[in-house]
Amino acid sequence: MAAQNIVLGASGDLAKKKTFPALFGLFLHGHIAPTTRIIGYARTKMDRPDFLKRISQHIKNTTTPKVKTMLDQFLDQSTYVSGVYDQDSGFQALEQELQRVEKETKTHDRLFYMALPPSVFIPVANGLKKNCYTLKGINRLIVEKPFGMDLESSRTLSKALGALYREDEIYRIDHYLGKEMVKNIMILRFTNQIFGSCWDRDHISNVQITFKEKIGTEGRGGYFDEFGIMRDVMQNHLFQILSLIAMESPTSLNAEDIRNAKVDVLRQIPPVVESEVLLGQYGKSEDGSLPSYLDDETVPKGSKTATFAAAAFHINNPRWEGVPFVLKCGKALDQQKVEIRIQFKDMGSNLFQKDVAARNELVIRVQPEEAVYLKMTQKLPGLGMETVMSELDLSYASRFTNLSVPDAYENLILDAIMGEQSNFVRSDELDEAWRIFTPVLHKIDRGLVPVEVYPYGSRGPKHLPEFVGRFGFERHLQAYSWPETSQAAAAAAAPASADSKL
Repeated sequence: MAAQNIVLGASGDLAKKKTFPALFGLFLHGHIAPTTRIIGYARTKMDRPDFLKRISQHIKNTTTPKVKTMLDQFLDQSTYVSGVYDQDSGFQALEQELQRVEKETKTHDRLFYMALPPSVFIPVANGLKKNCYTLKGINRLIVEKPFGMDLESSRTLSKALGALYREDEIYRIDHYLGKEMVKNIMILRFTNQIFGSCWDRDHISNVQITFKEKIGTEGRGGYFDEFGIMRDVMQNHLFQILSLIAMESPTSLNAEDIRNAKVDVLRQIPPVVESEVLLGQYGKSEDGSLPSYLDDETVPKGSKTATFAAAAFHINNPRWEGVPFVLKCGKALDQQKVEIRIQFKDMGSNLFQKDVAARNELVIRVQPEEAVYLKMTQKLPGLGMETVMSELDLSYASRFTNLSVPDAYENLILDAIMGEQSNFVRSDELDEAWRIFTPVLHKIDRGLVPVEVYPYGSRGPKHLPEFVGRFGFERHLQAYSWPETSQAAAAAAAPASADSKL
């Protein structure tokens, strides 16, 4: 599809690190028409050579001949307009540039990428509608999170955008919906009888969805402190995963049917309660070499903002009644990963003792090293009847050696170009998510929920094992190592590895 791609906030980090590289990736692989034009718009004053240098500095493998040739062509088709966000003059200059390139390309479709802070969403949307809305083609507005701070502010934003653009013109982007393993959830659930027949309260004990970062705020605490980890990660990224895991089968693959199914399951989740939330903030590492959150000079002194959160959610429907969904996310932890861990119930038979026959677990590793594996108990090879924990393993790196996993932004921008909205957040879905979180977020904002300090580089607050244990998660004491199992290690009873602790 040929369209004009307008990047608002073109001088910022998000555009530089995500939006422009994703657009180039699509251009490189032929998913964007050669006549496509890229137009940057921002307040920063810079000439075109500076703009081209900025947008190309995070594009990889530019030394290979094909990439270099395509990058030169991509840059040749990129221009920049400087202007403020709250006055018509800048948007009128942008409209003049759009009209100029549209005479060359003979296409009038316009995609506006709002790589902007939320404080300017509404004035920019107003400026675009008043000055740059085309009547000769399509208009699509791609809006980055955060979509408000709570239910009231989210509704204010949705109402303001809804007064300017139709719902089918608004694409609220949550880049987790573009991740390969998140997109794989529906395929895994609805094309495999082995999972479809046991995806319910009769077979599943609990579901754990985990987001872990090894780094702290690293000088970006001023921005993070406004939101905290629950708003920054849990209410959007992890809740999108939860809705895909828990929703009923949509009636079709149509975008509205998929989003209807997600909204339906969110409506059955009551607001999270304070007693089922665990908060933490990272302090110095145990050896004192890594700084605390409060050591970040951009963080307000004495801040109580959480950098770790765990919370339990309950779905009041026949499929999931009594099955807790525990979401955990944190910064400055012991490893970097995002995964979904579905823990099945214990076997009812007494033939083997419980400490011999571990619970089955289906694990979906979102990042890094995308994988799906099913943990199960096997007989350890030999003359005896000793058992070993093993797995049925699909590791993408070893199974799909000749394929690359596309960037999440590439997936979503291509969807926006093609008009496919199933991987974007609808306004009523957003409303339901904020309904579930807003009461406890207001208590957190008022300092009514305690925040426990944990060491930088640890697994999180010391009460985390007790917290997840409250909701049925059990850790088998037999040693487990993924993806390779040592027979000697498996035969010895020892504390589980980091893979099975969280």
